Amino acid sequence: MPHSIRLLEFATQNAPMNMATDESIMKHMAKGNAPPTLRFYRWNPSAVSIGVFQGMTEEVDLDYCRDNGIDYVRRITGGGAVYHDYNGEITYSIILPKDHPLVKPSIIESYKSLCSGIIEGLANLGIDAEFRPINDIVVGEKKISGNAQTRRYSCMLQHGTILLDLDVETMFSVLKVPKEKISDKMISDVNERVTSVRDLLGEGISFDDLYNALVSGFSKGLDLEIEQGVLSQSEKEMVESLIESRYASDEWNLSR
Repeated sequence: MPHSIRLLEFATQNAPMNMATDESIMKHMAKGNAPPTLRFYRWNPSAVSIGVFQGMTEEVDLDYCRDNGIDYVRRITGGGAVYHDYNGEITYSIILPKDHPLVKPSIIESYKSLCSGIIEGLANLGIDAEFRPINDIVVGEKKISGNAQTRRYSCMLQHGTILLDLDVETMFSVLKVPKEKISDKMISDVNERVTSVRDLLGEGISFDDLYNALVSGFSKGLDLEIEQGVLSQSEKEMVESLIESRYASDEWNLSR
């Protein structure tokens, strides 16, 4: 019997709103006031997010970000710094109560289970991908998706990126890589280790193509009954509060 899940509208938002939306849903779900939820979104402007335990000034060239209109934000999940390109990426979040059948006791088993939605989605486009522990999805030897997870507020949040396109030079400019180390060889090394949907299938694949493939993939791969939904008024109000108190504040983003 499929489990029902609320699917929010495919949204393009700034970094504080993207992160505040996840946390608002989790806090409402913990009180029984939000259903299991799946969402796909983009970042406008482009942004860099860092893991909850990282130091922003150590990982990110803030001067470059400010000069080029790039957002920066701290996630509530762990992992490393990630550049989110408006023109090159879809991000997903899936938020479930901790006792949901899809939430496995083992972190790696949970990653493997939930990442099957992405693998099925890519298969819908003709891409043969597989899970690589701890939390990556690869095509051949090349990474196409990275994922992060946290368990708090009696919930599990997993979110991650699916690369439609790849802008290595901007990524290196945003992340704190010593400028003298940014060489043609380093860029070619990344291109050897990372791929994207358009690398594999050509420029004709649109964001909507990838989004529709992923929705279908999560439905099939995780045996989910998709129900279109929206945030409640209370969830929206908490999003605004969290943006102001946390995700748009230097106190949070630059706290380490």
